[in-house]
Amino acid sequence: MKDKRVLYVSSEVVPYLPETEISSMSFETPRIVNNNSGQIRIFMPRYGNINERRHQLHEVIRLSGMNLTINDLDMPLIIKVASIPKERMQVYFIDNEEYFKRKATYADEDGNLFEDNDERAIFFAKGVIETVKKLNWSPDIIHVHGWLASLLPLYLQKYYENEPLFENSKIVTSVYNQGFEGTLHENVKDKIMFDGISEECINGLDNPTYVNMMKVAIDNSDAIIIGSEVIPEELSTYLNDLKKPVLKYHKIEEIESAYIDFYQSKVLG
Repeated sequence: MKDKRVLYVSSEVVPYLPETEISSMSFETPRIVNNNSGQIRIFMPRYGNINERRHQLHEVIRLSGMNLTINDLDMPLIIKVASIPKERMQVYFIDNEEYFKRKATYADEDGNLFEDNDERAIFFAKGVIETVKKLNWSPDIIHVHGWLASLLPLYLQKYYENEPLFENSKIVTSVYNQGFEGTLHENVKDKIMFDGISEECINGLDNPTYVNMMKVAIDNSDAIIIGSEVIPEELSTYLNDLKKPVLKYHKIEEIESAYIDFYQSKVLG
């Protein structure tokens, strides 16, 4: 992986959020590339339950200050950054007062999904891409983890399809068993179509379940990694019929050689 550039976009990363399959893999995978002479960038949302003082987050003024249009509203983009101790890895945080100030990740204290999770996902996808453009950092691979990041492949392929920075980037999506119950906002399709993305690209989001969100990510990715030992049966069947490289599940102690080989032979090869 020498000098290869890998952009990691995740809904959660250890040590900033509690340990889950997604947050652990979103730490381990970039660490492996970093240790194999690759270059990495990590992006995640700056949820309100992340302790900024303890983790020493600070705003990057030169990257902040842009407005992103979400469903005809201008929403300010704030970029913060922190370093993972002992790992020489920087994490960029996508922030916005309206979407990410609340002291929780995806749901309220009663377990109800936030009404605006769909807009938060759109904002996160656009925010990552616009920030990478400002950094002028062209990734060889973009690796997506978690459903809140699942619209990023769609936006890269359709909304930013003529952006030269990503012309040769390959998109990998990890599919996990860690999703959500119920559906996102019923108007999510309209909000995506407001950005000029055609309805036929998001037909499945008539019913915006976790499975259907991940199908949109899969459809717009170049390769897939199965990140959980067991994933929803509907997704498993969907992947079986896929004419794209799919890496089967590997335990965390096996991922170094498996992921590096997959990146080099199937994604970049």
